[in-house]
Amino acid sequence: MSSKINFFTEEIDFKLKNKKYLRSWIEATIAAENYVLKEVNYIFCPDAYLLKINQDYLRHDTYTDIITFDNADTEKEIVSDIFISIERVAENASTYQLAFLQELYRVMIHGALHLCGYKDKSPKDKKLMTGKENFYLSRIHDFIK
Repeated sequence: MSSKINFFTEEIDFKLKNKKYLRSWIEATIAAENYVLKEVNYIFCPDAYLLKINQDYLRHDTYTDIITFDNADTEKEIVSDIFISIERVAENASTYQLAFLQELYRVMIHGALHLCGYKDKSPKDKKLMTGKENFYLSRIHDFIK
């Protein structure tokens, strides 16, 4: 049986550890938000790869750490491709003086929360999103042993 959460790389040498536990954590987060997980593909890539996606699909000419594509046809179901720039995550971790994995997990759960309907464009929405990120990040150690 294949997993509902898959991890891939494009144009970068990156090995994600604790995949089984991360899947459980993300699945539990989505379930807690009352969504049904069908499939999520996390694709880890370099800045240039994600910049091209940002330019081609979103018409933005900026670097970003994550782009989340909601491919679901049914409300409250999650089908998605989530692209994450490992270079951008590493730079942000350094900027904010965080461990790389702490920033990576925040970005990963950020993408899942977008799929659960959370936004981050307004200050009010960003505050709610950050609160949810912190809440679920505080529970990650229940899954990663």
